Amino acid sequence: MIRWGHPPFLYFLILIPVLAAFLYWTKVRQGRRLREAFASSAIMLQIAPHLSLSRQRIKDGLLVLALTLGLIALADPQVGTRMEEIKREGIDLVVAVDVSNSMLAKDIAPSRLEKSKHEVRTLLDMLQGDRVALVAFAGKAVVECPLTMDYGAAEIFLDVLDPGMVSFPGTSVSAAIRTSLTAFGEDSRAGKAIVLITDGETHDDEALTAAQEAKEKGVIIHTVGVGSLQGVPIPIGEAGGDFKKDRQGNVVVTRLDETTLQEIASETGGVYQRCSAGEDELKTIFAAISGLQKGELSTKRFTQYEHRYQPILLLAFLALVGEFLLSDRRMRLPRWLRIFSAREENI
Repeated sequence: MIRWGHPPFLYFLILIPVLAAFLYWTKVRQGRRLREAFASSAIMLQIAPHLSLSRQRIKDGLLVLALTLGLIALADPQVGTRMEEIKREGIDLVVAVDVSNSMLAKDIAPSRLEKSKHEVRTLLDMLQGDRVALVAFAGKAVVECPLTMDYGAAEIFLDVLDPGMVSFPGTSVSAAIRTSLTAFGEDSRAGKAIVLITDGETHDDEALTAAQEAKEKGVIIHTVGVGSLQGVPIPIGEAGGDFKKDRQGNVVVTRLDETTLQEIASETGGVYQRCSAGEDELKTIFAAISGLQKGELSTKRFTQYEHRYQPILLLAFLALVGEFLLSDRRMRLPRWLRIFSAREENI
């Protein structure tokens, strides 16, 4: 099996026939006409008795050969020598992020949602070889990014999270848990965990029931509470010029509900952590998920390639040296080259 390290150099090979045709036309066809116009063959033998036209053609051929081999060497041919099988082991992790309107509150700078997204990015930087999925939830939940080892792709989905992407209003933690359970691969034996990042203000009473369902499936839920216990108003839109009001015109206040999040984590054997500026909670959660049983997530086969441009480059160098050392004066040639000089009598 062969591959090329720098394949664009191969495109220049199409110029080799053009160069060969040019040399043939100028030195053979045109050269013959000029010699015939200058003097006859008999006179030419008297004027330049030692001139060997066949040697000139050999020198041109060596030059073309050196250029061809040089381009091939620059393309860096690589030959596969053996196959290596690499197995990757890790856990399956689903990160569920609350994108409800209450996450626009600014009791944590710059906002609860932006702080949550930053926490997820930090968590992704800690992962090594694990698969991760991303779920966004408000009144309903959707899988934004399926399980993947491409953390860069997961970050792209993370960047576009905002309250407008889930049209159903409210906050349903049970929907977040159940949708996260569907994101796991059925055939994976790896340990499974959910990291739930929310202010905990759920508008349903099935959060603990969903947590029990996760426990029955062997999934551990770790919760991260985002927000303050005192409560702050909910901005309308990211600009925050006005605040959300109820039907009586009173400003709606949102506060962190730690009790629900603690109960969810405790039900499944997970840990609860409050979001902090120092992000120490991520270290605790990462240590918890690192203790899960790792399973085989993927197997990749790699071909071990070795560079093989050196022999080709050597041949190109030898061709150049041969062209430089080969004289165009007539001398006794080896038998295999005499066929070229035999034609000189007819020129």
